[in-house]
Amino acid sequence: MNTVRIAKEFRWEMGHRLPLHSGQCSNIHGHSYRLRITLDGIPDASGMVMDFYELATLAQPIVDMLDHAFLCSSDDETMQRFFRDHPEFKVVTVPFPTTVENICRWIAEHLAHQLRRYPNITQLRVRLHETATAFAECEVPLSTTPTAP
Repeated sequence: MNTVRIAKEFRWEMGHRLPLHSGQCSNIHGHSYRLRITLDGIPDASGMVMDFYELATLAQPIVDMLDHAFLCSSDDETMQRFFRDHPEFKVVTVPFPTTVENICRWIAEHLAHQLRRYPNITQLRVRLHETATAFAECEVPLSTTPTAP
């Protein structure tokens, strides 16, 4: 049976900063993020690789957690101190610099962990647009022996 590729997109607004950056990105700023999740796999008996609703069920909690939040590296002492003093703000702390590459990989790893229970899905590709013209992409193989459900 032939492999089929499906994709679903998600969008959210989020702030961050890159304190070690030598340019403007060291300042607090935000982006309109666009996430595209692409799955390769063998369709099931009904012809689906995965129901789009089910894919959204896996991805939406990540989007909801990040939407209108400030993504803060755990080693950004200035912002960590600020958020400790201002608990009213929505902040998500992560153990890495908040580059689009790292965010993309983090999302891909989270999704791959959940998707490994689907033996018909062979490949995950996550593309994260930070701006309209700039993105990072991460691919994760999920199954070396695809099977039709």
